Amino acid sequence: MALMVERARRLGWILLKAVLRFSFMVINNLVAIPSYVLYLIVLQPVRLMDSDTFWYIEGVMFKWLLAMVSSWGWAAGYTVMEWGDDVRPISEDAAVVIANHQATGDVCTLMMCLQDKGTVVRKMMWLMDHVFKYTNFGLVSLIHGDFFIRQGKPHRDKQLILLKDHLDKYYHSRDRKWIVLFPEGGFLRKRRETSQSFSKKNNLPFLKHVTLPRMGATEVILKSLGPQQENGSLAAGDATRSASKSRGLQWVIDITIAYTKAKPMDIQTWILAYRSPTVTHVHYRIYPIKDVPVETEPLTNWLYQRFVEKEELLAHFYETGAFPPPKGQKEAVSKEMTLDPVWLFLIQSLAFASGYMWYNILQYFYYVFF
Repeated sequence: MALMVERARRLGWILLKAVLRFSFMVINNLVAIPSYVLYLIVLQPVRLMDSDTFWYIEGVMFKWLLAMVSSWGWAAGYTVMEWGDDVRPISEDAAVVIANHQATGDVCTLMMCLQDKGTVVRKMMWLMDHVFKYTNFGLVSLIHGDFFIRQGKPHRDKQLILLKDHLDKYYHSRDRKWIVLFPEGGFLRKRRETSQSFSKKNNLPFLKHVTLPRMGATEVILKSLGPQQENGSLAAGDATRSASKSRGLQWVIDITIAYTKAKPMDIQTWILAYRSPTVTHVHYRIYPIKDVPVETEPLTNWLYQRFVEKEELLAHFYETGAFPPPKGQKEAVSKEMTLDPVWLFLIQSLAFASGYMWYNILQYFYYVFF
């Protein structure tokens, strides 16, 4: 009897917490997203006179909005442990980020772990499934210049043409640096069986923790944004960052996301926090763009090899609870990514203050004109 009472009490607390969190996040979205849009409407004269300043301001607000999303998970005890290469020294360089994709929580995880990487968040461009366009954050992403891609063979060729046009129009004009995509083209649970069947038929690596990547978007990005080709690869010249602005992409950043006990986190968990506090592990590996082939067949082999390496990393992690050390080292070093609670409080306070201000302004004009 006592055990049943205890279980009922815990369930009641989980449900109450979920309702309170959901209510807060609805209100948070209702004040933050309209405020973002209204600020940008008011700043349209700045866009006409000085577009660089306008997109700088937009980028700062975009980073704040992503920090709010990050705070939802952080407040529930969902934290990130980082492994592998240090990406901070290249945070101002142009780079393409390839990440494995297990669930909707992958996006939230990247929103969190990139917050402390300089200007990355405010200058980044996302490639994500078109369904995200219809979420609460879809309007923000449209304004920011992210690209929503439709999956499936019937849409593939047209989507790649649209992607190239999008990159030509927005990437340089809005001073974007990192472009983030999930080359697998879908969640692991949905694509694994199809990927494994394709691997068997074509004598390709059999993967369990990731799927074989699709090439189209990666190839378009590298050819559109990469520096001049040399011998089938993308040329980078010297690796100094001083000239990176004029040379296009400088790096490929390979991110591998691992969840405790191989249980991916979805956005519902991030919002409602019905899972106990947990740590998500993120592994970085950096490749100079000059080492990346650009022709279709060599690029396909290169990208397949990256996902074979991801498979090995994840297999080691799920067996041992840690990523393997880099070559030549005996022990892998990890670092917990932290968010500043004071900074998060100030951002949330500004969002609610802005929402209150815009509500009163719109109410005033409503009474004046109607």
